[in-house]
Amino acid sequence: MKRIGILTSGGDAPGMNACIRAAVRAAIAHGVEVFGVRRGFQGLMDGDIFHLSRRAVSNIVHTGGSILESSRCLEFENQQGRQRAAASISKAGIDGLILIGGDGTFRGGALLAEESTTRIVGVPGTIDNDVFGTDFTIGFDSAVNCAIHAIDRIRDTALTFERVFFVEVMGHHTGFIALHAAAAGGAEDLVIPEEALDVDAIARKLEEGKRAGKKSAIVVVAEAKMPGVSYRIAQDIGLKTGFETRVCVLGHVQRGGSPTAADRVLGAQLGTAAVQALLDGETGKMVGMLAGRIAHTPLRDTWEKPKQLNPDLRHLVRLLW
Repeated sequence: MKRIGILTSGGDAPGMNACIRAAVRAAIAHGVEVFGVRRGFQGLMDGDIFHLSRRAVSNIVHTGGSILESSRCLEFENQQGRQRAAASISKAGIDGLILIGGDGTFRGGALLAEESTTRIVGVPGTIDNDVFGTDFTIGFDSAVNCAIHAIDRIRDTALTFERVFFVEVMGHHTGFIALHAAAAGGAEDLVIPEEALDVDAIARKLEEGKRAGKKSAIVVVAEAKMPGVSYRIAQDIGLKTGFETRVCVLGHVQRGGSPTAADRVLGAQLGTAAVQALLDGETGKMVGMLAGRIAHTPLRDTWEKPKQLNPDLRHLVRLLW
């Protein structure tokens, strides 16, 4: 293992740069050259590869986004696209490749590992936290904290005007962000893809709260497959209850900004672990953190095996509303 490449793919997540920094410096400490790939799989196919030094990753641990940039590359789903990528890897003399991203990234990585001799190791970098094989993904904690800051501010306005606010967070297939934000933000209820939407049940809970003296309420909504779905829910609740409702869609603000301490530490741990995995001869695996220990999970398991929400935390939200 003389040369390692690193790329970020799919949606960006705070803490990716901390991971890149750790991987670069860990590899150099082991006498391994490091090369960055711009724009994910698209850059890999195009041969957009450049040398990374210790100095190149200075002063990035606190920054959001990815210094390597990213993309969503449909062409890589075809074997011809992966063959172009393999040719670029061979030309650059890269022996191992670290992929930082989510399930889409790992799907492409699994195929590349099966079709080429290059060692492939994945690092879970996605705010959705929907990757099997790790308790938390890089960027998740930052996204939840972004939602919490918004909820704390919105609660002031909700209380002042006696309104019900629906705060919509990201979560295309899963409700991890919504669940943790609701628990930490003291929300009255939440809407997540894992549970069928029951507008009547939400309305009854809000009416019960009003009878008990609550003058405002916060409902956290995961966007699921319909970004902006909170507007319809808020309208239905308003018609059923007569409450004055408002909506706040956080959208992509959850992806950007400086990573939290937790995401910086996790990025450093997993970036270093990815380098060690390559040095140990691993391929087709993802490095994750389970119960405080580094774990290696086959890339295919990361999306084929479902990651479950914490039922205790869901119960806690119901109990403490």
